[in-house]
Amino acid sequence: MARDYITISTSDDTWVVRAGGAVIAESQAALVLQEGDYPPVTYFPRADVAMSLLERTDLSTHCPHKGDASYYSVSGESFTQTNAVWTYESPLDAAAAVRDHLAFAQSDDLLVERL
Repeated sequence: MARDYITISTSDDTWVVRAGGAVIAESQAALVLQEGDYPPVTYFPRADVAMSLLERTDLSTHCPHKGDASYYSVSGESFTQTNAVWTYESPLDAAAAVRDHLAFAQSDDLLVERL
């Protein structure tokens, strides 16, 4: 594995997550994780996320580069996005910066946008 397979950088932009029109996260301290050839993923500090709108699920996955991920669902008035949010609570060293951050799966009902 190349030493720089995962790179994490701070974003100078404001990022927002909208679910069903409601803002569920907004941050000026987001991190952008680039893993190999995958598209970049924006991670939001937990403090910038309306955690009351998320519900933890039983899903857990393992990435050999980042560690074990835990998942949350997001529900709105007209939709539910199951397992659409993930976090690495005890990440491996290469992804240590995203501890206490959450990432959101982009969909028609869940929009991750740079302002």
